[in-house]
Amino acid sequence: MKILEVTNVDFSLRQFLFPLMLALRDEGHDVVGACAGGPLLKEVRARGLRVETVPMSRTLSPLAQWRAWRALVRLIRAEKPDMVHAHMPISGLLARFAAWQCGVPCIAYTCHGFLFNQPGSRLRRAVALVLEWLAGQVTGIYLTVSQKEAHDARRLRINPRATAIGNGRDPAIFHPMPEQRAALRARMGVGAGQVVILAVSRLVRGKGYPELLAAMRGLPDNAVLWVVGERLPSDRGVDLGACFAAAQAALGTRMVMFGYRADVAPIMAAADIFALPSHFEGLPMSVIEAMLCGLPVVASDISGPCEQVVEGETGLLVPPGDVARLATALDRLVRDGVLRQRMGEAGRMRALVHYTQADIMARTVALLTAGCPAAA
Repeated sequence: MKILEVTNVDFSLRQFLFPLMLALRDEGHDVVGACAGGPLLKEVRARGLRVETVPMSRTLSPLAQWRAWRALVRLIRAEKPDMVHAHMPISGLLARFAAWQCGVPCIAYTCHGFLFNQPGSRLRRAVALVLEWLAGQVTGIYLTVSQKEAHDARRLRINPRATAIGNGRDPAIFHPMPEQRAALRARMGVGAGQVVILAVSRLVRGKGYPELLAAMRGLPDNAVLWVVGERLPSDRGVDLGACFAAAQAALGTRMVMFGYRADVAPIMAAADIFALPSHFEGLPMSVIEAMLCGLPVVASDISGPCEQVVEGETGLLVPPGDVARLATALDRLVRDGVLRQRMGEAGRMRALVHYTQADIMARTVALLTAGCPAAA
């Protein structure tokens, strides 16, 4: 069957949809991607996948969303897919309503986090809930990345058949790399007694960077912070440039900014601790990557990470926004190498059981094709 995979920006398509599109193509389906244009689509297209660009916007501008919806309607009418599979909160709403308008036989959605669960005004969250409920009524296959979101979708009667599929990464890519670890640490000037804390995410407020940077100032001098990521052009909210500049001035050589990197795996393998003190998440891929690389994880005790991290066994969970608790958790791991190793090994075993890409893709493909009559 012909499947149109829709998301918001090139980053999302490359990081989240790319493996699924390959898996669906391997099963014999005609797969087309759709998102806003960007440089990260080059690698996707190099693998022979077609991606159509649509003026998707991550803002709440009614005019921008109207333009995106009209473009999606035109694309769907031109492509005539058997299934539209939508992703991400805003693009997920637009794509499902557009598919319903065009009479697409099968409408699927994978929820990577609900807008009504994100921080914001009561009115904004209420409107988001109503829109999600309406979209849920026209969604034939309703998937979520976390168990909590599937439970919320059923509890709030958004969709009675909401099913959690999880997330996964390839353990052939993300795994301990002793030789690369030693080489990269030497190249970065990491001393024998230093402990590297790694953060990998977009450089936005919601990922908890102000708290992480503040916590770093209270850690022992042998603690080093590596930050991998960048602020996307489509990211909203306050720019953290001044916050990072102040932290750099205070921490000096104890903080390294890598920017966006395609080669995250060897950087993961060279670190000692992974930190993700987010305010909101779906089921973060970065936590899975870190676990597969054998890192203990310090994350916020919120939906998503609390399913991945077993408190005291594979890592430590802290309240979101709590600098003191975050610093205490990081300090504990910085000072205890035996604990880091034990938690890292336990996390890797857990990830190999629950979060491998092949298993998640097989499950997702099976649910999509079983739920669509056109696949029969």
